[in-house]
Amino acid sequence: MALSDVVNTFGRHMSRVRGERVHKIALDAGFTCPNRDGSRGQGGCTFCNNASFSPNGRTPEAIDVQLAKGREIIARLTGARLFIAYFQAYTNTYARVEQLSQAYEQALAEPGVIGLSVGTRPDCVPDAVLDLLVQYRDQGKEVWLELGLQSAFDETLARVNRGHTLSEYRDTVARARARGLNVCTHLIVGLPGETEEHAHRTLDTVLDLGVDGLKLHPLHVVKGTRLANDWRRQDYRPLGREDYARIAADLIERTPAHIVYHRLTGTAPPAVLLAPPWCAHKWGVINAIEAQLRRRGRRQGAAVASRDAAHAA
Repeated sequence: MALSDVVNTFGRHMSRVRGERVHKIALDAGFTCPNRDGSRGQGGCTFCNNASFSPNGRTPEAIDVQLAKGREIIARLTGARLFIAYFQAYTNTYARVEQLSQAYEQALAEPGVIGLSVGTRPDCVPDAVLDLLVQYRDQGKEVWLELGLQSAFDETLARVNRGHTLSEYRDTVARARARGLNVCTHLIVGLPGETEEHAHRTLDTVLDLGVDGLKLHPLHVVKGTRLANDWRRQDYRPLGREDYARIAADLIERTPAHIVYHRLTGTAPPAVLLAPPWCAHKWGVINAIEAQLRRRGRRQGAAVASRDAAHAA
């Protein structure tokens, strides 16, 4: 049994839509973040050292160079010919619309690039940016707006210094979906002060507001962060791999089958990862999630009927 037999993965979804493999290529377009430059906060999220999330971890190369390198690696590994330009590092709607359109269009002009996936914060998506993304969608491009919510609990968001609230996420999702844009929401499992019940309720909130895709990440501790200091003082204890796999499998079961899972785990380079060590091994985590579902004889959406019944009650 493959993961895509029990989870509606992004790879499987794109193969159905496009008739062949489509891969994302992660990009660093040189944008910054309002939670680092002082407009919304200082120092960034307590867990964030962008070297662990950026595809480069240094001054970025030109977009065309990054895409060319990504295409070469992916073509060698999988033979794929179609790509999504994934604007990943920092906040990729946090600039003038003219600057954004220049970056997006440079990516779209590259060979094999059929669309965009734009990672950003819920508080950095004005109508003008949504309208720009709609233009690309209307040209037949695959377009995803990726929103980093992480938790639906404002107390948690304040604790990790996110600098935004659930209400800003709710507003942005409503405006994006009113335009027919695909929304993929990022959720972190294992945030300080949260239990698996928080993860379940966050997912329920996101599903109730409407979403087209999801990304799950285990919280991991990387160098150069305030979370690293908490971990060293033993004020924060990361989840074990099997606990994460169990919670992820629960969330997958609670997710309607049509929603696309873009990612089920997150990794960090060994040079910056402090804990937990299993976050360095993507396939070990994915295999553990698949094994959880296989042991249960369950798949994505299996618990949706019971969730709906509970809501009705």
